[in-house]
Amino acid sequence: VLVCAHLDTVFSPEVRHGVTRVDGRLEGPGVGDDTVAVSSLAALDSLLPHHGRHPVWIVATRGEEGLGNLAGVRALLDDPPAPVRALIALEGNYLGRVNLTGVGSVRWQVTVTGPGGHAWEEAGQPSAVHVAAGFITRLAALATPAQTTGGPPKVTVNVGQVAGGESVNSRAQRAEFLVDLRSGDAAALHALRDAATGILHSAPESMQVTVRAIGERPAGALDPAHPLATVAADVLRDNGISPRLTAASTDANAAYPLGIPALTLGITTGGGTHTEQEWIDIEPVPAGLAALATTIARLDEQEW
Repeated sequence: VLVCAHLDTVFSPEVRHGVTRVDGRLEGPGVGDDTVAVSSLAALDSLLPHHGRHPVWIVATRGEEGLGNLAGVRALLDDPPAPVRALIALEGNYLGRVNLTGVGSVRWQVTVTGPGGHAWEEAGQPSAVHVAAGFITRLAALATPAQTTGGPPKVTVNVGQVAGGESVNSRAQRAEFLVDLRSGDAAALHALRDAATGILHSAPESMQVTVRAIGERPAGALDPAHPLATVAADVLRDNGISPRLTAASTDANAAYPLGIPALTLGITTGGGTHTEQEWIDIEPVPAGLAALATTIARLDEQEW
């Protein structure tokens, strides 16, 4: 059984990573995502029984955030020292969540180039910025962000960065943007990618569009009836915590296409994720650690 937490945060090296205690909270960049989970790895060995039938691997990974493309956990699963029976990813502020759905993503850098020209004298020339803006508007319209019972699967589109142009009075020769396409449903993600590709192939004749893949995470899910899911939920209930079945993008995503049962659990509660004001509650940490250790111990008794 592989238990992992990621070392990286979303913040640049210029952001100071430190923790401040404020009443019953710890505050600081990455404190919940994923520092408290990484810290928990160090305590886990002393909490687990040492006579189990199946070994437990305690691993810190990298490349879970940003454009890391799950590099760490993928490298491990590509060449494990023995078959992996199950994978438990830890996200520090997920206590109460039993994350069974891995939200997949496709990430592209889209570059639009063209002849450009003077904003007045060459007003008939297409602007790379205008073409990129049109693409962004049409891509955003592909999203179905509201999950409805019996309705289409949730899919999201996000353009997180935009750059380009030469001056305020030039028809831009170049523009680029980063786009993130997501869904927890593999078929829906595939359809979203096809639709987005069609949009990006519809540029004016004088413009060139280059699409470079910068990341791809597989979508997948664990059956709620699988012993890994039921044990994790039962342990939370035994500790007075009502489990919630949720969806997110974590290290567990890498396991689904390999047929490895996987889910994501938490250590405590918190908020402000991916901001410098991120925080976690201190009091639930022991209960979160105990629930994790109990889940792993009970899995050793299960057959699948």
